[in-house]
Amino acid sequence: MRIKFHRLEAKEKKFFKANRDIHTPQVFLIDENGDNFGIIDTAEALTRAQDLDMDLVEVNPKADPPVAKIMDMGQFRYEMEKKAHKQKVQQKKVETKNIRLSVRISDHDFEFRLNKTKKFLSKDNKLKLEISLKGREKQYPEKAAEIINDFVAKLQALPTLKIESEQPLTKQGGRFTILLINKK
Repeated sequence: MRIKFHRLEAKEKKFFKANRDIHTPQVFLIDENGDNFGIIDTAEALTRAQDLDMDLVEVNPKADPPVAKIMDMGQFRYEMEKKAHKQKVQQKKVETKNIRLSVRISDHDFEFRLNKTKKFLSKDNKLKLEISLKGREKQYPEKAAEIINDFVAKLQALPTLKIESEQPLTKQGGRFTILLINKK
């Protein structure tokens, strides 16, 4: 059997109708200086734009009649892409880091994970603590809750971090989880 691979289609970018793509009989025209001309026939607006060696761009298609502006389409697209890139750069991406503990964790491992957690939370990442109970450990769920609460208490005792629980301690089957964040 043959496997078909499909390319993922890129998200459709917001595009503006320009020049001959505008099919409405009339538009509300704004000239290149930003002055309002009022409602005018689309053909007449298009000839004005061509006389100025510019494009007629529909900037608000939902208005009645649609709003069209005389501008340079290449420059307009460039500025829109630049604006979108700037917004993308300014977005802050928050990661969720996972730390797994166990009921039989040694003191050294506990301290090691505590130090790793300090680093994660100081970088404004979210932290998901979890303990999975296996076999006979399932008979002592209070021990798992005690270990997680002890871990959170030691984190909250640190003066450099202000730890809060975004999601409280939950038990799902044999797994305990809690979601922590560093509030500033």
